[in-house]
Amino acid sequence: MLTTIEATFENGQIIWNEPPPGQTKRKVLITFLEDAAGPISQRRKAGSLKGKISVPDDFNEPLEDLKDYM
Repeated sequence: MLTTIEATFENGQIIWNEPPPGQTKRKVLITFLEDAAGPISQRRKAGSLKGKISVPDDFNEPLEDLKDYM
């Protein structure tokens, strides 16, 4: 079973945010996460492009370029 515990690695030492479960000898895997690069973008609001995009009336009509293949 795997358990994930958040900690900080600083000056060669691991500083636990909470105590690890159990005090017996165990194998551990340590993954170093990259620092976030820049601010997190905001979620897009549905409908924000309303009125800015239009579809031409002849959208479903055959294209002149493909007339020879039809």
